[in-house]
Amino acid sequence: MITVAALLSACAAPVPPVEPNDPDEAKNREIHAFNIALDKAILRPTSSAYGAIVPEPVKIGVSNFAENLELPGDAVNGALQLRPHHVLENTLRFVINSTVGIAGLFDPASAIGLPGKDTDFGETLHVWGVGEGSYMELPGLGPSTGRDTMGTIVDFAMNPVGRVLPKPESYVGTGAKVLSKLGDRDRYSETIDSVLYDSADSYAQTRLLYLQNRRFELGQTASSEDSFIDPYEE
Repeated sequence: MITVAALLSACAAPVPPVEPNDPDEAKNREIHAFNIALDKAILRPTSSAYGAIVPEPVKIGVSNFAENLELPGDAVNGALQLRPHHVLENTLRFVINSTVGIAGLFDPASAIGLPGKDTDFGETLHVWGVGEGSYMELPGLGPSTGRDTMGTIVDFAMNPVGRVLPKPESYVGTGAKVLSKLGDRDRYSETIDSVLYDSADSYAQTRLLYLQNRRFELGQTASSEDSFIDPYEE
């Protein structure tokens, strides 16, 4: 284990470029325009209605439930990153919230000092030394990079919960994740609307904030003065 950890340390991901690596900007801008149209027609009004109609305790319960379903995947990625403390924390959090927290609707784990470590396969690739790749904007999913796009695909394919739960029970988890994202879109509507609709160049602003925030999450920058809450993020 120590040898493998040393090898991974030697394969640290390259430092990201100062200027955005965006060779497909023209195509990305077309997809960005599509995503804005999608947000304007569907996401923004639906999230606003969800925020206005659904009581706050219910929205919190839905978000807790959706987050709980992500914990097994977080634990798997923690293992792949050789971070046993993250594996232990996410596993304990999942067990406690799935039992005492009634299938994750409540969050007693945080109350006892187990906030969990949110991660993904994109971060795993970063730990393995894979570079960021070019900037991408994905239809319906929003900003990403080549590395994080691959990470999203792998996370979806290897999600332990999705493999264990039979249909139609698995659809409940998917529905909860969608509702959770609508809740986020409503909660951060002022910030998101400012970026998407009030910026002189919403594409450049989205790209800048996404890359700043993601690099901060991966420990590649010392601070993150701006963060972008992505309404399309899966």
